[in-house]
Amino acid sequence: MKAIRVQKPGGLDALERADLPDPGDPGPGEIRVRLRASSLNYHDYGIVSGAMPTEDGRIPMADGAGEVEAVGTGVDHLSAGDRVVSVFFTGWADGPPPVADFSTTPGDGLDGYAREAVVAPAHTFTRAPRDWSHEEAATITTAGLTAWRALVVDGGLKAGDDVLVLGTGGVSIYAAQIALGMGARVYATSSSDAKLDRLREMGVSSTVNYAETPEWGAEIARMTGGRGVDHVVEVGGPATLPQSIDAARIGGHLALIGVLTGRGGEIPTAKLMARQQRLEGLIVGSHAMQRDMVRAMEVTGLRPVIDRTFALDEIADAFRHEESGAHFGKIALSI
Repeated sequence: MKAIRVQKPGGLDALERADLPDPGDPGPGEIRVRLRASSLNYHDYGIVSGAMPTEDGRIPMADGAGEVEAVGTGVDHLSAGDRVVSVFFTGWADGPPPVADFSTTPGDGLDGYAREAVVAPAHTFTRAPRDWSHEEAATITTAGLTAWRALVVDGGLKAGDDVLVLGTGGVSIYAAQIALGMGARVYATSSSDAKLDRLREMGVSSTVNYAETPEWGAEIARMTGGRGVDHVVEVGGPATLPQSIDAARIGGHLALIGVLTGRGGEIPTAKLMARQQRLEGLIVGSHAMQRDMVRAMEVTGLRPVIDRTFALDEIADAFRHEESGAHFGKIALSI
């Protein structure tokens, strides 16, 4: 079985192509999945680059999609031939979050999906949306579900709401699509005018080039008539959060889902408190949330935006493309 493994101390040039033993047949409560695709996330980049610690020889990639080849005894909700997609937290079925680390996340605490096949507990996969390609389905596990939880589950998104997304990475584009599909108005920032043009073609109401307008939070608020947006999908972290607070309305919801600008920094807590905003940190979501999202995608007809697809053997080049920041939406791996 072909696979990719992380070699310490890490780095894209240290990714190892390996021929591993076939995982065999599924046992009770397990399924065997022929993996067909994965997709890249910032968390995966942290693992393969060596910025985040993991075990030597770890198989990376949290996202995995493919078809069920066989099921073990006791599995009655999936059958051979079903198209499935992996979950991010293998032990979070439903309810409030039970985990505050990545010990149960494939590609980090557990081996991930940069391989051809896996035998795993049946609950670690859900059905994929009907008629989606494997590459499209693989975008759900991390980026898609994060955007869904930020806006729909935690944010209570409704038609007529104003939503701000930062940049054009996988989570931000997914969030823009979900918001537009549910009848919300979407505002967006980027440092690329070409990407801002693409966002407007998608239906985004107004855009701001943050390189040209450093005080973009006030500009977004001005665009909403001074009220501010209802929701901010905050992927930047400490360097962008002050502007996001300015962009959000009094009582608005800020979903902190990324730390692209660093893991710590000064936050204007007095302004956050005075504006009575809700700042909520989150990491992906539960299996139940993922099943709800899959159903919603089938009903709405929404499809993810995939920037480029690389072969599994080209995984280092795929991460270099992500590293460049040139992508718009998701980057996929074909297995």
